[in-house]
Amino acid sequence: MSKIRTFNGIIPPVSTIFDEHHNLNKKDMGLLIDSLIHAGVDGLFFLGTGGEFSQMSAQQRIEVAEFAVSYVDKRVPVLIGTGSTSTSEAISLSQHAQLMGADGVVVINPYYWKLTEENLFHYFSDIAQSIDLPIILYNFPTLTGQDLTPDFVRSLVDKYDHIVGIKETIDSIGHIHEMIMKVKGKHPQFSVFCGFDNHLLNTLQLGGDGTISASGNFAPHLSVGIYQSFMKGDLEKAVSLHKKLAVLPQLYQIDSPFVNVVKEAMKISGLDISTHVLPPSRSLSKEKIQQVKEILESTKVIPTTVR
Repeated sequence: MSKIRTFNGIIPPVSTIFDEHHNLNKKDMGLLIDSLIHAGVDGLFFLGTGGEFSQMSAQQRIEVAEFAVSYVDKRVPVLIGTGSTSTSEAISLSQHAQLMGADGVVVINPYYWKLTEENLFHYFSDIAQSIDLPIILYNFPTLTGQDLTPDFVRSLVDKYDHIVGIKETIDSIGHIHEMIMKVKGKHPQFSVFCGFDNHLLNTLQLGGDGTISASGNFAPHLSVGIYQSFMKGDLEKAVSLHKKLAVLPQLYQIDSPFVNVVKEAMKISGLDISTHVLPPSRSLSKEKIQQVKEILESTKVIPTTVR
């Protein structure tokens, strides 16, 4: 196998933009992609939680993956979410991503049954054996009901050198630190990304590699600025930006799923895109849109306006 690609920096989990009929809105999707690349992100992750993959059919996911790879056209690395409750579907989607020319896949564990550790290991093993693409694991125990522990992850990385990283969507810097020590400590090429905005700076200081978090869609200048400042050794600037970024998780409490909140935040921030979401999500009420606006204003993501 050729040298495995690794990933780091700011990789937004890109929202999927739909029209009023729940079809992929390629025009607005292209606008979002272009804006993120222009903002200086280090890659793009499609069909994650915020990309509404769990509300899509396999064919819809294939359509989004094909468009994403084609439209990005190698300007930045493209990661495609391929996890599923079905191993066979996850394998099929992963093989499709490889065929389309994606740079890697992101694989969440099954999120209905809680598996034995043996069955969970076989799930990831079966996917890893089916493709040569780099694989990033996706740990989101709040939604899957099952944590990917550092010891478990290390056992996978020991066996498969193209499992190259993990997205840690877990509100525990201790868990992230242990993942860095136990897995990255043994496999230095392994990348550890936080999934929550307010853990970015801590993750970098502990030896992690960046973030894959929702604010990258509507405030990429904050996370990109933190990462670039940190890498240049300008901790003062990184801390200043982090104080603004750390406020943004308040947005995700406004509604659930918060995919509608992220889209409204993008629109309020100046990106003229459709904010339609897939059921069972619904459009935000005027009152909730106002809440989004007030939080963005409080962090100066957008200027305060006269109401």
